[in-house]
Amino acid sequence: MAANGRTRSTNRAAVAAAALLLVCVSGSAHAQNFMRSPGGGGPQMSLGPRVNPGIGRAGSNAAGGFGGMAGRTRLSADRGPAGSWTGEGPRSGMRPLNARDSPRFSAGCDRGQCSDRPGAASGGGKGVASKGRAGGGGTRAQDAAGTRTVPNELVAEIDGALSEAQTDALARRHGLRRIASQNIPLLGATIGLFRIAGNRSADTVSLEFAGDSSVRSVQPNYRYALQDQKTPSAGNDPAQYAQTQLHLPEAHRLARGMNVTLAVIDSGIDAAHPELANTVADTFDALGSKDGPHAHGTAIAGAIAARVKLTGSAPEVRILAIRAFGAVAGGAESTSYVILRGLDYAVAHGAQIVNMSFAGPKDALVERALAATAARDVVLVAAAGNAGPKSPPLYPAGYPDVIAVSGIDAGDRLMAASNRGSYVALAAPGADLLVPVPDGKYQLMSGTSFSAAFVSGIAALVLERGPALKPAQVRSILTGTARDLGTPGRDDLFGAGEADALAAVMAAASAPVASAVDKPPQPALTPDGNNTSVSRALNEGAPSVASEDSAANHRAAQ
Repeated sequence: MAANGRTRSTNRAAVAAAALLLVCVSGSAHAQNFMRSPGGGGPQMSLGPRVNPGIGRAGSNAAGGFGGMAGRTRLSADRGPAGSWTGEGPRSGMRPLNARDSPRFSAGCDRGQCSDRPGAASGGGKGVASKGRAGGGGTRAQDAAGTRTVPNELVAEIDGALSEAQTDALARRHGLRRIASQNIPLLGATIGLFRIAGNRSADTVSLEFAGDSSVRSVQPNYRYALQDQKTPSAGNDPAQYAQTQLHLPEAHRLARGMNVTLAVIDSGIDAAHPELANTVADTFDALGSKDGPHAHGTAIAGAIAARVKLTGSAPEVRILAIRAFGAVAGGAESTSYVILRGLDYAVAHGAQIVNMSFAGPKDALVERALAATAARDVVLVAAAGNAGPKSPPLYPAGYPDVIAVSGIDAGDRLMAASNRGSYVALAAPGADLLVPVPDGKYQLMSGTSFSAAFVSGIAALVLERGPALKPAQVRSILTGTARDLGTPGRDDLFGAGEADALAAVMAAASAPVASAVDKPPQPALTPDGNNTSVSRALNEGAPSVASEDSAANHRAAQ
């Protein structure tokens, strides 16, 4: 018996050694894939984009997902063009993102089940996974419930007739100090940001402040975190698999997002990156900071509109770059007050789509602002979140007016880090994506942030073909044309399924609109034909007046 025991022990050691060798070999193979040019075809170091040398596999870290941002440096809004600022609060410094700041990531769920990997867990009652820590940090999101707000700060709707001096006096009466205040036309209200003086309980101060006749509502200044990860997963070619899965090459023969304005509320965009040349139509810094762009915002813009070595989902869209997130240790954060400023600017400057690749807790003022945004016929898209299967809903994805997008990998498996739930509308690629980052570089990143960005771009393709479509119609087209994954029909992991750009664009061309005045009949497009001239005709001159004759005349003039 002892000899048999020793034999089994020796065999187990040999198996473990072989497994370790396999991991090392796989890692080497992945590194080669990692440096391929976007065109694929093997290692081409001199031809491919410059990859940030800081990226690589990372161990577990609580930086990703909303819960991972708890306890980070506080952010406060700074002076902006339409508000009043007292000079309180630090400005956020910028620092590059590194893979070591990321949480662990492993590919997860397939056909409604989750992979048997450490950290994978099932969601929505779809199956049972191996025990262990949730890969996406679901417990982090729950543990962080008490730290989802900026300490000692309140956001309040106040009487708009008050002057700055009167607002300061109001604050002093309640032991507060006004940090900033601004009229938010989107809400039809004046919103103030206040700091609690001394060591009084925020709950006590909130109740007292809300009882003042000059105060309409009071809430905490909630924190929001970007939903990215910098950790490679399996050895997929990172460059362009998402484009193939979403059927973007075929869809781009029909539409490319021309004459559609898409607001990206994020961490700033490096508009000088070659992938984004002539893409950013306008910028606004809701933080009021003079810091440079952060990697996440540039990466999101690339997933939407890249068009040189990479291809975004809407390469001809106009991007409205709204910086609302400032760097903290391990990522970037924003707050309720800054998000409100960003949404207000987006609507005032003609955004037709708003991409929100961030997540946070339920927030009454932001929910109200999003409802007002949707009422103005703006399509809203958000990342479902990276907090994993045990996380409660994150917001803004959880609000009814928002298209929530979960993340999948190259094998159509749900990312283990992805949130799931009844609010998920669609799924899109979010794992191992090569995206642009500042200074002309590229980086491999993952997260539902990018899943949302792809869907925002596809919504732009739909609006190019159907500029009179309402947000509810755009949502219906996206979900109605999605490729079913997992359990047949809608489920909590993939929603209606994976977005299909080609099917959505084709459906948009025949979708009914409110009246013939809104949108006259448009020329039919075929995915196999050369529709460049027709697409241009549809987007030049007065909106929605193109016809077969006008397209033919346009071709004749070329």
